[in-house]
Amino acid sequence: VIFRGINLNYFDPKKIVPSKIEQFLKKHEVDRNKFIILLPGRLTSWKGQKVFVEALKLLNSKENIQSFSGIILGSDQGRTVYKKQLIGLVEQHRLSKIIKFIDHCEEMPVAYRIANLVCSCSIEPEAFGRVSVEAQAMEVPIIASDIGGSIETIVKNKTGFLYKNKDSNELANVLHSIMQKDYNSLKSIGFEGRKNVIKKFDVDKMCHTTFTEYKKLIGLL
Repeated sequence: VIFRGINLNYFDPKKIVPSKIEQFLKKHEVDRNKFIILLPGRLTSWKGQKVFVEALKLLNSKENIQSFSGIILGSDQGRTVYKKQLIGLVEQHRLSKIIKFIDHCEEMPVAYRIANLVCSCSIEPEAFGRVSVEAQAMEVPIIASDIGGSIETIVKNKTGFLYKNKDSNELANVLHSIMQKDYNSLKSIGFEGRKNVIKKFDVDKMCHTTFTEYKKLIGLL
C-alpha cells in the first residue's frame, strides 16, 4: 500500500510566522482567547457542516463549558442555497456569536495554527481525507467521523479522535471531553500527530515509493 501524501514543508507549524497569525485573527475578528474549533472544507452537504452546527448547539448547552468559537472555513462554490441553510441553522440555534463563516483562506497552515481543535465531519466516506492529515501535520488534535480514510490516517486516541458518523450528540460529547484536557495533553496529541504524518503521509515518500515500484516492474519486463 502506498499512502497518499501531503507537502510537509508547506504544512509545517515551525514555518508559521506570528505576524501571519495576527493578520488572520484581525482580518476575521477571531478571539484567540477562546477555544477555537475549526471545520475546514468546501460548503457541500456531505462535508457535514450541519452535523457540526448541531454538535456545537449541544456543546453550548453543557454546564461549566469554557468559552469557545466555531469556524466553518470554506467556499460555497455557488451552492448559495446550502450556505443560506447553514446560516439559518446557526441563527435558529442562536449561535451567531459562536459560529463564524470564513469563505476563503490563502494559507491554510495559518488557519490550522490558530485552531485548538480541528473537525472533519464528512457524512460520506472520503478515500483519503486531507483535513485529518493536514491537521496532524500542523500539530493540532483532530476529531473525525469514523468512516473513510480517517480511520487509517488517525491513530485513535493518540493523534486524534473518532466519533460515530452523523451522530452530533456523540460529536458534542467528544468535543466536551477534549476541551477538558490540559494544555500539555493537547500539545502531546499534536506532536504525535505530526510524527504519524512524517512516518506515513509525506508526499516525497509517496513519490519515492511509487517510483521504486515502477522500477521494479520495468526490471521484470
